[in-house]
Amino acid sequence: MLGVIRTGRKVVLGVSGGIAAYKACSLLRLFTESGYDVTVVPTAAALSFVGAPTWAALSGKPVSSDVWTHAHEVPHVRLGQHADLVIVAPATADLMARAAHGLADDLLTNVLLTARCPVVLAPAMHTEMWQNPATVANVATLRSRGVLVIDPVSGRLTGADTGPGRLPEPEHIFSVCNQLLSQVEADPQPGPLAGRRVVISAGGTREPLDPVRFLGNRSSGKQGYALAEVAVARGAQVTLVSANVTLPVPDGVRLELVQSAVELGEAVAKAAQDADVVVMAAAVADYRPAHYADVKMKKSFGLADGADGFDGSDADQSGPTIELVRNPDVLAELVRSRGSATSPVIVGFAAETGDGEHSVLDLAREKFVRKGCDVMVANEVGADKTFGQDTNTVHILQRGVDAVTRAGPASKASVAASVWDVVEDVLFSG
Repeated sequence: MLGVIRTGRKVVLGVSGGIAAYKACSLLRLFTESGYDVTVVPTAAALSFVGAPTWAALSGKPVSSDVWTHAHEVPHVRLGQHADLVIVAPATADLMARAAHGLADDLLTNVLLTARCPVVLAPAMHTEMWQNPATVANVATLRSRGVLVIDPVSGRLTGADTGPGRLPEPEHIFSVCNQLLSQVEADPQPGPLAGRRVVISAGGTREPLDPVRFLGNRSSGKQGYALAEVAVARGAQVTLVSANVTLPVPDGVRLELVQSAVELGEAVAKAAQDADVVVMAAAVADYRPAHYADVKMKKSFGLADGADGFDGSDADQSGPTIELVRNPDVLAELVRSRGSATSPVIVGFAAETGDGEHSVLDLAREKFVRKGCDVMVANEVGADKTFGQDTNTVHILQRGVDAVTRAGPASKASVAASVWDVVEDVLFSG
């Protein structure tokens, strides 16, 4: 687990006007009980949910939402200049829109403009607001400027609504902030992965049948991208080999885009030549079509328009037979290429559904032995499990260790942190 860093650091906790504002009280307690010097800056709307006396009592400091209180101290400039971290939780769609456009109409947005320290936003809003193109664009703008925007999780929202938009738990937000603060101490200590070269694959490969169709899978790439973000936060130099992912590119990574399993294998093998760790989080297709059609296959016998024997009718209701061949086993090839060396540390993922005779963990153990990697991360997948979700539960197997580390159910960022904790044990024990 991440340890608490040296006390006395100055944190500004911004709170915007959403029902999740009450959770910020728990986040504030986590900071203060760990020795941080916290100033709470709520918006005027936030004070409708949690009053100023509560924030003052929990932080031990006076609370204001405007730039006029104690104006002689110039709080709208001083707070941002002197902070070691600014965290806004919850961050509403309105707050993020104002921040993205550089507005400064209250104390909190002034602080965001003057901050020269890491800034973290933890959004909370209804699903429709989170997925609205305007919010998506604002989040992309903020991330492009170096702001760390934590993805909200799926769950119960206001009223009977459920879906993505729920504020992550205070413990997770605190963990993310703690990671960032550990890198900006007055006497900076390098992150545990400082100077280490890391290769991570993410997403799902697509194996083309013709110019239109492909064989693919449901992987969204969220877990792989979370692994990349945590690795960067811990100081690593990260190459992210991304297969068919639509997520924002994490700050600080070198991105390489691929489509098929063969392309992914070639990209990973090249990047792994000087890597310290390779994490195979992508869902790589086991098979690909033996033959690729240069033109779109038609319904009748799989023939293209104009081909001999095609009369343009749909009278024939039969379907084509698609012959499959095996794709290269990227994980096994990495282990084989490494030989007897101990570097790079190789991490595999076992995405399993289980069957009538074997559990997900049974199948993962068998795969772990067969592949020969150093760490195996097992999770249960399916149409409504793991793929595309914001949370995950995994079982982490480590070579030479009988105990299995369980992580989750938790956000994929939290799961990523647990995976890196295990990987670091392997990396530094070797």
